[in-house]
Amino acid sequence: MTEQNVPKGGKLAAGKELPNVPGPPWTQSEKPKDMYSSLKVLFSYIGKYKWPIFLGVILSILGSLMVVIGPQYLKRISDEIFDGIGGEMDMDAILFLACIVLTLYLLSVVFNTIESYIIPSTSQRVANKMRRDLNAKINRLPLNYYDNSSTGDIMSRLTNDADTVGEQCGASFSMLATALSMIIGCSAMMLYTNLTLGLICIIPPFAGFLLMRFIMHRTHGFYVAQSVNLGKMNGLVEEVYYGHTVVSAYGAEEECKGRFSDINEDLYRTAYKTRFFTSMMPQITGFVSNLGYVLTCIVGSMLVIEGEITYGVIVAFIVYVRLLNSPLLQLADALGGMQSLAASSERIFDLLLAPEMDDESSKECPDVPVRGDVEFRDVNFSYIEGIEIIHHFSLQVKAGQKIAIVGPTGAGKTTVVNLLMRFYEVDSGSILIDGVPTKDMPREKVHSMFSMVLQDPWVFDGTVKENLIFNGADVPDERIIEACKAVGLHDLIMSLPKGYDTELNANTGLSAGQKQQLTIARAMILNAPMVIFDEATSSVDTHTEKKIQKAMEDLTQGRTSFLIAHRLSTIRDCDLILVMKKGC
Repeated sequence: MTEQNVPKGGKLAAGKELPNVPGPPWTQSEKPKDMYSSLKVLFSYIGKYKWPIFLGVILSILGSLMVVIGPQYLKRISDEIFDGIGGEMDMDAILFLACIVLTLYLLSVVFNTIESYIIPSTSQRVANKMRRDLNAKINRLPLNYYDNSSTGDIMSRLTNDADTVGEQCGASFSMLATALSMIIGCSAMMLYTNLTLGLICIIPPFAGFLLMRFIMHRTHGFYVAQSVNLGKMNGLVEEVYYGHTVVSAYGAEEECKGRFSDINEDLYRTAYKTRFFTSMMPQITGFVSNLGYVLTCIVGSMLVIEGEITYGVIVAFIVYVRLLNSPLLQLADALGGMQSLAASSERIFDLLLAPEMDDESSKECPDVPVRGDVEFRDVNFSYIEGIEIIHHFSLQVKAGQKIAIVGPTGAGKTTVVNLLMRFYEVDSGSILIDGVPTKDMPREKVHSMFSMVLQDPWVFDGTVKENLIFNGADVPDERIIEACKAVGLHDLIMSLPKGYDTELNANTGLSAGQKQQLTIARAMILNAPMVIFDEATSSVDTHTEKKIQKAMEDLTQGRTSFLIAHRLSTIRDCDLILVMKKGC
């Protein structure tokens, strides 16, 4: 059956810090709004990893300074050679100066080599930490978050956005530091070498830098939109692939193609704009570099004729102008990488900031046997505030009773069992198990009291045995085989290539009914004190249903059981038949 599945607002009060989140120290209302605040938040999040990144940035700056100092000695070498043309050339001085230049460049290589190891390794550690935090976070999110989110979009945050952080975190900052240190260092050395020529030659690079900063500031929204559209595309592809049979059966291929084309067109437009503005940077830097060469040659030649500078100064300035070209390109790449990093960080932090279930680590529950007495006391519930789904629902169930829940689609049948298992919290009233309100028990404790068989069977990638003992430990093979025989699945499993060790995945040729048999066997192996069946026999044939009903009778014997069903054959032996209509 299909229940009304509307998301409900989170319970976390505004301004309250999220419990057990290793970062970030801000609230949803304080979520970063631009690139700079996003990067600031990212640095506060990564904690101890910022120090290796800081060290890598320092090393990249030192490597740049070694390169910047080099042209000063090239200038002196050029002057020594020029002065020696008409007389005796001082080879010892030239060799000494050449050794200094070589040493400076070797030191630059050493610093940059160490930096190239530290930054990527640290960035990947940050991405690894972020994935772990995201994985922990999704286990603390309430069910209503997934009701309102695309699976593909969540996957995109855990994969694409986390990968972007791994690639850009550290590398962008190092590249930015290198570019800025080269630009500032070269500019300072040019002014130190000759103030007039320096002032003329540094105007184009600074003008180009200001222009690039303006462009990148205006393109931040495109990077965010690109990440969002990529998440939408992943969601659609996952949706259509998972439901490919339904799409084909209803002839919806063209409609899905149209949706894909719309998202793809939006992604193309945002990606094109980001790439267009990014591709403008090399053109700007190329123009700035060529303009610097022209100014150096024209103005420098005039100053040499007037005797204000030597030819070595022109050599040094040509090198400095060349050195300025690469940092400007690096600056453009670094700014683009930081834009992408900020956009991905915003999406990841948006997930990390999502309201989560209340922290229940302080709750204690005595480890006593569960009898199975269940009571609903005047329970009211709504997915959306003001739109109540369950109204003043009360019910008493004695231990060992079998309760059938029937009613039209949307009556609230599945909602009742979801509330019983604390997948959602009630708005008012209470649910008690053995006289103890479930809200006073740890959520995991409540879950452990039930075996649950859903309408849609779930099989994950792994062996048949791993699927059967799901999250269990030390389950004897005899118990597994006994459960499979009880549901009529043993012969099918033994016909598989490796029996119980056969690998199952989404493409394994098991029918829906066979998968349902497997999930029922899984519930029998769990052997929980209470059982919930949500249309458990809806996907099987009549012959198999008889086997499963026999297995269900064995499974429910002596256990409190809740059966959501439409078939009379499923509910005829129940102790109580609860008919629901409009949530009561």
